[in-house]
Amino acid sequence: MSRQHADYEYTPEQRKRMEMRKKRVALRRKKERQKRLLFAAWILIFILICIGGISSLRKKNKDGKTDETIQANQMTNAEMASANGDTTAKDADQLQEADAQNGADTQQTEDGSAAGSSDSTQAEGTALDSSAYQFAKTDATVGLNSAEVTSTYALVANATTNQMVAQKNAYDRINPASMTKILTLLVACENITNPDDTFTMTLDITDYAYVHDCSSVGFLDGETVTVKDLLYGTILPSGGDAAVGLATYVAGSQEAFVEKMNQKLADLGLSQTAHFTNCVGLYDENHYCTIYDMAVILNAAMKNEQCREILNTRTYTTSATEQHPEGITVSNWFLRRIEDKDMGGTIMGAKTGYVVQSGNCAASFYKRDDGTEFVCVTADAHSGWRAIYDHVAAYNIYAAGNTSYTKQ
Repeated sequence: MSRQHADYEYTPEQRKRMEMRKKRVALRRKKERQKRLLFAAWILIFILICIGGISSLRKKNKDGKTDETIQANQMTNAEMASANGDTTAKDADQLQEADAQNGADTQQTEDGSAAGSSDSTQAEGTALDSSAYQFAKTDATVGLNSAEVTSTYALVANATTNQMVAQKNAYDRINPASMTKILTLLVACENITNPDDTFTMTLDITDYAYVHDCSSVGFLDGETVTVKDLLYGTILPSGGDAAVGLATYVAGSQEAFVEKMNQKLADLGLSQTAHFTNCVGLYDENHYCTIYDMAVILNAAMKNEQCREILNTRTYTTSATEQHPEGITVSNWFLRRIEDKDMGGTIMGAKTGYVVQSGNCAASFYKRDDGTEFVCVTADAHSGWRAIYDHVAAYNIYAAGNTSYTKQ
């Protein structure tokens, strides 16, 4: 019988837990309001400081150049005279080498490897040439400008050649929402030796998903589950209870586990553009990455055999427990809803995500019929179904083995 039934009588313990949860939710909302007010106050102070600084600068410019500016100009003129008249042959060679290097740096910036514009450049520090998981921009890389892909952020990359195929705002910062759990899975798999080991859920873990309004598998306080259940529960139903349980099993706490996640970001060459504060994907201004970063994370996960198996699983039933004698059956709805779409290949793994700040997100891994593999990541679609259709369109247009899209 459902607990929402009018005739259901709650036990005193259940009423106590419900009241406790309501108090926690109320306290969390109060803290969030206080945080927003404090943030608004700091923004106002910052604006006032900026206005004052601009006024001071205008007055300074009106009065004329300062002594320091004049002195700097004099030094610059002296250096130019020296360079024009007194440079030795050795110095000239050095200047020529510097010019050549500057030209190379300029070309590299134009190719998109330095930080800057979201459509033509990539965040600094990703070291494309030093990682097997990253993607390089080439002369063939195009802007992802098809009207059939409506997500604000979108990327398609060839995981076989490690080359970027098409991108739109791929280097802009977003909140990755539950796509975060791809990294949670990867870090966990790299630190787990026995997936058949067991873990007992606690009230703090189960309430974490409830208080933060996360998706959950449905594990209960005191329920002993396998680590394998936590792994699959983290990805298929995007279970917040499974993710926090997994983090606690691996590192003793979510905080310690997040340190491992950020270390993995550094190992992948993404620490300049990505930083995580939780293993679930809850919104936090310090929890961020780009969709390019997420493509690299998914590429690395799909090269891990255990992660690949889990990300490619459509349904899974957890082990039988006292609380759930028949287990809990969970599904990866993205895989199940996209599997009947005609794309000339197969989706080999996927993870969705949603928070208000980044809309509906999705990361998927696709294998074309000829064996070529691709990664697609999108963010800010207006619905979960729209995210799926964007991936179908992206693969059909940019991973179909033709170059007709370059004329768009």
